[in-house]
Amino acid sequence: MATSVSENGINETGEKVGTNKSSKMVYVVFISLIIDLLAFTMILPLLPSLLDYYGHHDEGGLYHVLLQYVHSLRSLIGAPDTPRWNSVLFGGLIGSLFSLLQFLASPMIGAASDYYGRKPLMLLNLIGIAVSYAIWAVSTNFTIFVLARIVGGISKGNISLSTAIVTDISTPQTRGKGMALIGIAFSVGFLIGPLIGAYFAKQVREHEGMFFVAPALFALTLAVINVVFVYACFKETLPQEKRAHSVGSKLQEAYDLIQPVSLFKFSAVHHAKKSDLDQMQRIGLVYFSYLFLYSGLEFTLTFLTHNRFQYDSMKQGKMFFFIGIIMSIVQGGYVRRIKPGKEKKVALMGIGLVIPSFLVIGLASTTTVMYCGLALFSFASATVVPCLTTLMSSYGQDDQKGTVMGIFRSLGALARALGPMAASIVYWSLGSTACYSIGGVLLVAPLLILRKLDLKKNTE
Repeated sequence: MATSVSENGINETGEKVGTNKSSKMVYVVFISLIIDLLAFTMILPLLPSLLDYYGHHDEGGLYHVLLQYVHSLRSLIGAPDTPRWNSVLFGGLIGSLFSLLQFLASPMIGAASDYYGRKPLMLLNLIGIAVSYAIWAVSTNFTIFVLARIVGGISKGNISLSTAIVTDISTPQTRGKGMALIGIAFSVGFLIGPLIGAYFAKQVREHEGMFFVAPALFALTLAVINVVFVYACFKETLPQEKRAHSVGSKLQEAYDLIQPVSLFKFSAVHHAKKSDLDQMQRIGLVYFSYLFLYSGLEFTLTFLTHNRFQYDSMKQGKMFFFIGIIMSIVQGGYVRRIKPGKEKKVALMGIGLVIPSFLVIGLASTTTVMYCGLALFSFASATVVPCLTTLMSSYGQDDQKGTVMGIFRSLGALARALGPMAASIVYWSLGSTACYSIGGVLLVAPLLILRKLDLKKNTE
């Protein structure tokens, strides 16, 4: 008996046509993300030491120019004179700059991929990432290091494209599993990448010179491998007949895509039902408010352990290894098995656990207590974003999926652009305990917004 196929490529059993090919492409994206995130996360345990390095070796450069402005700001607002907190403020600036550029680039990359296809835009982003690591490897001063982060931020649209690709080749019933694989890739990256960076730093720190060259070159090698892998193995997932009809219309949407107000309204998404648009806006608000608070506290975590417990790069790497282990277990053993329609419940549980986690971390006076907070933090890290992403991915027509997910990722990038800087200023002004306590309490807001959200069942 023949199986009928609807115009959206789904047969009567609810499966995508060409399931084997689709499954292969999901795993190609998964492997590509692991390679990318191994390189990306290597810098996390190195950042406090990197900023200390430039503080001592960038005399007369950008670092000391910014330091003068910091001293002026401290005098103006009456902040305490705590030199070891200066690197927190500078780190927040670097983190916010990277994500600000990602915020600007991500929706335009998503919209362009709706017209040109996913593969060319993916390759362009991966090449840009490789260039950023090459610049990092020769960053003899703080200015060049900032340039490397600028290039990396502009090129970091591959994450948004990965979610769009999973959406291209999945059904509402299988989409959650695809998004969970993206989450697992993040877990593996955070599990291994920081340890690699810390290992390289430990091996070369005994020698004079730039200790970060080895990890930067290793990251560059991984990035080049990723470009070759995607070029050889990835097959286009957005067929010509499902693409946007003109690039001009996508370029006209760019203005909406980089305006915060328009992003929150999802103005670039056309022909959506009013009820769907309202739900997209609310999910976007939850995503932004959660990530704004979460990312700021997440970013300052390495500085808290560096200042409070004197963690070096290796101890930082072990901390991220602990976080990654829990995230991997939760992603692989729990998130992938979440039934469609249960994503909201799991996201609520994750946000509910991250609130006490930050309170515990902020008040911790011993590493044992801090690791208890990190365990709760790790569960939230593994659940909230994948579940919200799955909820959002069910909206939008085929030729608008890239735009929807681009806007969604841009809201996250905007949150990550503002969060680290805001948290770093609070940390610098009031200290780590106040910073984490305030952030933990404010996380109640996205919890309440999501709790009141009445989602419809989307099975189209």
